[in-house]
Amino acid sequence: MKFVLDAEQRLFGETLHKLLAEADTPAAIRAWGAGDAAPGRALWRAAAEAGVFALAVPEAHGGAGVLPVELVTAAYELGRHAVPGPFVETLAAAVLLDGLGGEPAARWLPRVAAGEAVISLARPYALDADVADLVVAVADDAPPRTARPAAMRPGIDPARRMFEVVPEAPLGQAAATARAVDVAALLCASQQLGVGRALLEVSVEYARTRRQFGRAIGEFQAVKHRLADALVGLEFARPLVHGAALSYGTPDFPRDVSAAKAAAAEASYAAAKAALQVHGAIGYTDEYAPSLWIRKARALYAAWGTPAEHRARVMGFLCRPETGEGPPGRSGRRR
Repeated sequence: MKFVLDAEQRLFGETLHKLLAEADTPAAIRAWGAGDAAPGRALWRAAAEAGVFALAVPEAHGGAGVLPVELVTAAYELGRHAVPGPFVETLAAAVLLDGLGGEPAARWLPRVAAGEAVISLARPYALDADVADLVVAVADDAPPRTARPAAMRPGIDPARRMFEVVPEAPLGQAAATARAVDVAALLCASQQLGVGRALLEVSVEYARTRRQFGRAIGEFQAVKHRLADALVGLEFARPLVHGAALSYGTPDFPRDVSAAKAAAAEASYAAAKAALQVHGAIGYTDEYAPSLWIRKARALYAAWGTPAEHRARVMGFLCRPETGEGPPGRSGRRR
């Protein structure tokens, strides 16, 4: 099956890409990692003005309704440009708050739609909890609870600062958590595709200009094959992500999300390894902007569930008709 965005969806993605391409995202990432959130919040406001956060908010609360294909299109571009901040978590939190309803939804969803609220989900660690307006701890079979940040944990991606949290007051019933966690995994998968695509593009360009033994390194067969393999992985993962978006709201959504997340994580990580091979030692240096994308690909590999965990989950769904057993316990505790 071939998944093709319609004209309006393509225009939305192209507009967001152009908007972010004109911003200095490497500088925003470095500032974010150093504790200066101002450049990152400026990008956040620009994304909000483009309508990104309204895509996860029902019309009754000032949004455009939950539009899963447009959401993965936005997450792809935000990943492609490595925009810092918990945008995946904020979008997933909007789905959670909508499921909770009542006062939490009425209070927070209009602010999310307007880009005025940053929300982080802790599972078990919270991304950028120190700059979030709301932190929500989510866990299997337990009610979501508000939380406050505690100690920060070291990480390899300066734009992904993980915090331990202390859960506080319950927000509602546990039933609302499952779909929000699956949405987070799906958007993370699309983010990974964007990261992988950016790394592939910069690696191809570098291979065209970097010369060894009197030839561009892109002419060497080993380099060609590595880049081709990275492209194939990304292109095979993309329809799984779009297919999962289309299954939103159906019983197949959890299974399709896990298939997409496993494939996207492997493809993004393979693109990062190919970028390191092509760039050589310069790919490790802090001063070289692609190193930020390479580190993000590694950090996202286990975010919202490792590939192994999601493959096991898919197998659980596939085996269910024969065994009568349900899928295994929800994966993705590591963030």
